[in-house]
Parts: sequence; structure tokens; C-alpha cells
Amino acid sequence: MDELPPQMSAQDHGSFAYFTMKNRAPQILAKVIDTLDQHKDEFFEKYGEVGAEAGKKAFSLLSKLHNDLKTDEPLLPLSDTWVDADVWNKYLEYHHSLLNENDKKISWFQSPWLYVECYMYRRIHEALLLSSPISDFDVFKESKQQNFLESQDAIITLCIYLQELSSGIENLNENQLKNEFFKLLQISLWGNKCDLSLSGGQSSSQIASPLAVLDELKPFILVNNLETLWSLLINRKKTSQEKFSTTRVDFILDNAGFELVTDLIMADFLLTSKLATEIHLHGKSIPWYVSDTNKKDLNWMIEELKASNTKCLFECGANWEHYLKKHSWVYQDHGFWTLPYEYCAMSHFAPDLYAELEKSNLILFKGDLNYRKLVGDRKWKFTVPFHRALNGFHPAPLCSIRTIKAEVQVGLAPGQGEEITDTDPQWMTTGKYGVFQFDGAL
Repeated sequence: MDELPPQMSAQDHGSFAYFTMKNRAPQILAKVIDTLDQHKDEFFEKYGEVGAEAGKKAFSLLSKLHNDLKTDEPLLPLSDTWVDADVWNKYLEYHHSLLNENDKKISWFQSPWLYVECYMYRRIHEALLLSSPISDFDVFKESKQQNFLESQDAIITLCIYLQELSSGIENLNENQLKNEFFKLLQISLWGNKCDLSLSGGQSSSQIASPLAVLDELKPFILVNNLETLWSLLINRKKTSQEKFSTTRVDFILDNAGFELVTDLIMADFLLTSKLATEIHLHGKSIPWYVSDTNKKDLNWMIEELKASNTKCLFECGANWEHYLKKHSWVYQDHGFWTLPYEYCAMSHFAPDLYAELEKSNLILFKGDLNYRKLVGDRKWKFTVPFHRALNGFHPAPLCSIRTIKAEVQVGLAPGQGEEITDTDPQWMTTGKYGVFQFDGAL
């Protein structure tokens, strides 16, 4: 196999990795520190003096982390006892073993961007773990919930659309069903713009109706394998009586809030259209990348929908709770999703998760961090085939559904990336462009 290109790093001045570690990451940490400060009275009211001291401790640990990042200090081993602490510390040792006389240190600006960015979020978690009894406080919870609440009009539009579509779904011919499949997947794609880590934790809610802008956004889909996804699922549906008892689709989730709603609307449609019989939703086990979905986020959102006086919201909440209770939808999390490894290492470091994904008929990887981990966050040429960049990660047919917010993209046509760069030099970091990028046998 050819030698792999290097991973992106903040060593490259002028790169988005450098911009992130110099500006966005400190801004996110400052917001986390501010959030703790805003909740200090709550910690005291809930836990007394021990809660107030815990808040001060977490504040102090994160303030030091903020300073270490800004001054490019060496990365330190984790000192908590969380289940993955040893894995992280061995990963740090591994990076030390790679150092040669030309490498200065394992640090925020010298080491791979994917590693140090993941490490920052794990260190935020460590600061809370070391600050009992506030260890389960989610410093990102309020911004995730705000994103959902500020996107209410767009969510109502989508929920009404889903309810009307579901009620008449038996009457749709194959072509009409295909059009709805394409439409809802595009909504799920553009829902991925609502990324709070990209905006430094500032508001990124969805205001406009997503249905109204789909035609305008089509030219910005750079790789469009929707036809392939449709063929895979409709062919299984047509032969399900003779050959298949189940069709399983897995969503590797990204953001909570509005994007999660778009993903669940897609999952609901897959069930009611019988394009899938079983949906698996994979979230994070700890707060991650500001807006990533965990179990508490999913449960909170369903409760919010069920408590709504708006009929379509209530019905979606009730239906989605029912799907989870009867296991038509299965929520899963696994510690591997919050480790710094690229996904080609999954079969070695998390063989149980890899074996679980092998049971899927189609895996939908949402968002930018998933894409970076799929292709190793490496400096690939635009035209390198997606299959090659996956570097042996092929558990089942898979598709990346991603708006582009980092300087890595493969599988483009010759000249396509350069042509966009000429007209839109910042195209890889704005979320303006998207892909449906498929890999696997049909």
C-alpha cells in the first residue's frame, strides 16, 4: 500500500487547523469557563459548600487548560479514572515514541489536529470528573437546547411535512417515494450546518424553512451518490419477502438540536416507507465537540416535543418515544466515538463496535468530525478515491453526509476542487458545500 499522507496539524500556519487551535479552541474553552462561573450559585444551592468548591476546582483546571493551549504547552497524561483514561494515556505514549530529533514535543500546535482537538474535549470532561459532585454537569447542554428552541419554526415545518407524508405514504408510487427520500436526505445534509463547535458555541440555529431552499442548494452538493443509496434500499425492499427479513440502517449522529430533528425525521420516513425495518442511532457517551448528541440530549428533545401544545411536535415526540420503546429504533453509544483514533483503527481497538456495524445494511455517517475520522484527517489530494482514503475501514456499505467545514475532501472529479478554490477560496471551511459520498458494494 502507498504511504499515507501526513495528518493535518496546527504547525501549518494559515491552515484551518492553525486558525482553530489559535482562535476557535480558546474561544470554546473561554465559553466553558464562563458557563461554570454562571452556574456557581446553582452548584452551591444543590450541593452546599462542597458544590461551590467543586465549581471553583473545575474553573481552575479549565483556566489552566486554556492557558496551556494558548502557550502551546506539552500534552499531559489524564489523571482521572474514567474507563478510557488508560487508552488516552497509551495514545500519548505512542505519540512520544514517534518523536525524533526534529520534533520538539507533543503539544497543541505541533501534533496532529484531530488528536489535540479530541484531547481538548476529553480534558474538559476530565476537569468535571475531578470536581465531584458536579462531575455529570454538561457544560454544553444549554447551547444545544438553545439551538433546538430557536429552531422551532423550522422544526414545526418539518414535523408537519413528515406527518402529512406518513399519512399518505401507502399511496405513493416508486418515483414519488424516491423524490421524498432524496428530499429528506438533503434536509438531513443541510441540517449539518448547525454546528456549534464551528461557531465557537455561539448560536447557529435554523431560522428559515429548510424545504424552501433545497433546489437553490443542489449546485453546492459536490459528490452526490443519492441514486446509489436509493438503489441499495429499494432493491432490498423489493426482494425482502424472498430474501431479507430485516433491513438495518445505522446513523452515526453528529449535532443535537435542529440537525438531530432532521436525522430522526429521515429515520422515521425510512421505517414508514419500509425502506428500513430497524434503525440504530449512535451517539456520544460524554459531552463532545460542543454540540454532539448524547443520550440525555435525545431524551430531553423527545420530552420537549411531547410537552408541546403544537400537535405535529407532540405526535413526532410520541412516535419517536414509541419507536425507541419497541426497539424499531435502538440508541447506542460506545467509548470509541470519543477516542482520537481514525476509523480504520476501529477493528483493532474496538472490535465489538466494528462487528456491530458489520450487521448494518447501510451506515450513514453524519458531519465533519466523522468524515475527518473516516479519511484520517490527512492531506489527501482531492481526486483520491473515497475507498482508498478509508484505508481499510469497510464494515458495511456506508455514506458520509457532510457539509464541508475542514480542509479535507476526497473523491472529487479532476479539476473540481481547484475550480471551486478559484472562485471561493474559503470553500472548505464554511459549510456552504456538501457531499453524499458512498462506499461499498450494492
